[in-house]
Parts: sequence; C-alpha cells; structure tokens
Amino acid sequence: HNFFFQASNPGQFENDSDVLWQRGHVPETTVYHGRVGINTDAPDEALVVCGNAKVMGRVMHPSDSRAKQNIREVDTNEQLRRIKEMRLVEYDYKPEFASVMGIKDT
Repeated sequence: HNFFFQASNPGQFENDSDVLWQRGHVPETTVYHGRVGINTDAPDEALVVCGNAKVMGRVMHPSDSRAKQNIREVDTNEQLRRIKEMRLVEYDYKPEFASVMGIKDT
C-alpha cells in the first residue's frame, strides 16, 4: 500500500494508526514496510523521489562489481547470437506517469 505522511510535530504523525515506521533490529535503523514518496503522494515503488537526491556516500547497486564474485569472460560469438534474438522496442511514457514524475519529454 502507499504511504504519505505529514508531521505537525517532530516524531508525531497526523494519524497514529497509520504509523508503520518502527525501530530496526540493527542499532540506529528505522524500518517501514510499504512505499515511501518524497514530493509525491502516489509512490509506485518502494521509494520514489520526485526531485534531485544528494548522496554524500556510495550508492550500492546489484550491478556494482563490488557486489560480485567469480567474474569471468564469456564467449562473445554466443553472446552476439543471443543479442540478435533480443526484442528491441521504443516507447513513450504514459502522460499520467510523466506528469507525476516530472518528465517533460515523454
């Protein structure tokens, strides 16, 4: 389900029954089970940020080589054959998605 909150006082929410934030099992962590939106009240993913995000540390992604092991070369002829079988598409974003995400060129 979607989650949007507005705090009138630090640490207090308008509707206490909707508060799903809780302390994590690891020290100094907070957990929320649901979707979080920043500058949007209709997040469609676990975290949706409409605007710029500043990261003062590393962002770890599953494609990051620091998260992998046993990296090895592959047979390029076999991979080219597989690429030729891929379905390639062009698309336009749906107007309702583009407007929520602030995308001008759909």
